[in-house]
Amino acid sequence: MVIEELRNASETLAAAADDCDDDDLRDRLATQADALGSLAEQERGPDHGRLARHTHALQDIASDTDDEGVTAAVDDALDSVRSYRETVSGV
Repeated sequence: MVIEELRNASETLAAAADDCDDDDLRDRLATQADALGSLAEQERGPDHGRLARHTHALQDIASDTDDEGVTAAVDDALDSVRSYRETVSGV
């Protein structure tokens, strides 16, 4: 089973990382892209806590950059993560 929302977030962040000139920011984006891509492929989806950690990491990335393209990509990824999170039972 593939979780489309998380795969979309991963692909969006990977594309942003590819276009990023800042090494640190590129690494942070790629790390989140890889993590969300892995979560998208797992048989059992992540829980609220795991998704919250990724949400916070993405919010930190967005607040640390002046690059409008990166900010837009992170916002799109956050929308995808939040969309999936709404389907997770609990909390």
